[in-house]
Amino acid sequence: MSTVNGFWAQAALDPDRIVLVAPDGEEWTAARLHAACNQLVHGLREAGLEPGDAFAVVLPNGVEFFTAYLAAMQAGFYFVPVNHHLIGPEIAWIVEDSGAKVLIAHERYARQSVAVAAPQRYAVGEVPGFQPYAALLEGRPADPPGARTGGAIMNYTSGTTGRPRGIRRPLSGRPPEESYLGGFLGFFGIKPYDDNVHLVCSPLYHTAVLQFAGAALHIGHRVVLMDKWTPEEMLRAIDRQRCTHTHMVPTQFHRLLALPDEVKQRYDVSAMRHAIHGAAPCPEHIKRAMLDWWGPCVEEYYAASEGGGTYAPAAEWLKKPGTVGRPWPISEIAIYDDEKNRLPAGELGTVYIKMNTGAFAYHKDESKTRSNRIGDFFTVGDLGYLDDDGYLYLRDRKIDMIISGGVNIYPAEIEAALLTHPAVADAAAFGVPHDDWGEEVKAVIEPASSHWPGPALAAEILAHCEQHLAAYKRPKTIDFIAEMPRDPNGKLYKRRLRAPYWEGRDRTL
Repeated sequence: MSTVNGFWAQAALDPDRIVLVAPDGEEWTAARLHAACNQLVHGLREAGLEPGDAFAVVLPNGVEFFTAYLAAMQAGFYFVPVNHHLIGPEIAWIVEDSGAKVLIAHERYARQSVAVAAPQRYAVGEVPGFQPYAALLEGRPADPPGARTGGAIMNYTSGTTGRPRGIRRPLSGRPPEESYLGGFLGFFGIKPYDDNVHLVCSPLYHTAVLQFAGAALHIGHRVVLMDKWTPEEMLRAIDRQRCTHTHMVPTQFHRLLALPDEVKQRYDVSAMRHAIHGAAPCPEHIKRAMLDWWGPCVEEYYAASEGGGTYAPAAEWLKKPGTVGRPWPISEIAIYDDEKNRLPAGELGTVYIKMNTGAFAYHKDESKTRSNRIGDFFTVGDLGYLDDDGYLYLRDRKIDMIISGGVNIYPAEIEAALLTHPAVADAAAFGVPHDDWGEEVKAVIEPASSHWPGPALAAEILAHCEQHLAAYKRPKTIDFIAEMPRDPNGKLYKRRLRAPYWEGRDRTL
């Protein structure tokens, strides 16, 4: 079969090909998935969506998620995937800020979705006050919709303010097949078709996970979905489905390596060609152990939700341990100091990225869009340097973002929640080492007068956090301090608080 750009065109040429394997093992042909995404376009248009409008989903990894993605990308809609670990008010913020005209939620997340307002709400399963998802599809034509035009994914990412901001790119106005659908995987040496099978082993609401999975589908790969990841189930899926590539985070490496040897030896992972990891720093000993087990398929990249990035194949990483690689062909990397002077090789500064495929803006936040730019370059606040050969090395984070299990957590939001408790006079949140997750959230509290530090107060504050923060954002432990280290202008010396927890660690990230 000749290479054809885009799932929709491929489905028309080879409708009987198995393109998707659901978490329960059900196989979906191209024709069946094509029909479902076409029906959803018709249903969303009937619900009032026009090109440029947004709709949001709170869905697990499953066929409905992929159907929604494919519908948006051929109808000119903005597709807003929402982290299903968020609590109701957090989801509501994203839905309202994005201007989503439709919300599609799964009954698994009914508790946090039921209070989220949207002009129209649909549920996979039963959610009080929601119409059935099937109502969007039933009776709709399975034929491709007219006036097809490319849509876009609108991921939400936070910053130093802690408020999520949508990353919004202009729509092309062209048919989706004329868009940059699957070529991204070529940066990693992954070819169209070529008996490739992509394994989705992390939540699809993550920017990179959906980008990798969508790109794989669009260049003719079968996509295998996992719902809830476990290390042995991943090995079983690789063995059974002969998976050839996947996107991972270092926490998953750690969990896999912890399996008993007899379990590891039970499964054949030799089909794996590209186990590409990013989203968080990977300790060198973990990386080497995975290379010893899986071979040179273990590859690294650095990127931002906003776009751009670097790539380090195994052979290059072994020559330059610790690097996150050289820029993608569509990216440039530059290092600048605080005075916005571009720095030469070997000098540490802020990492800036340039995407040569188009600009983006933070939705409804022109100030943030401007503030992180130098010309066409943008930064997400990481510190690093380039060597003489153009390889990037990361050394620290300018902002205090916590990365736990590959998930970005923003301290400002946690601190704001902590400060709403009457016993908290001052608060700081930051990441401390965790052998499994890389980092976990630690809170340091300066108690208000008349409140005594101790286990009872810590338990009370942690219970308070349950009402205001998603579980993965909540502090796991609380320590108390008599007075928070701040300068006369009020600036918090967070590094002084964090440093003791990182003593003896060879990485500052």
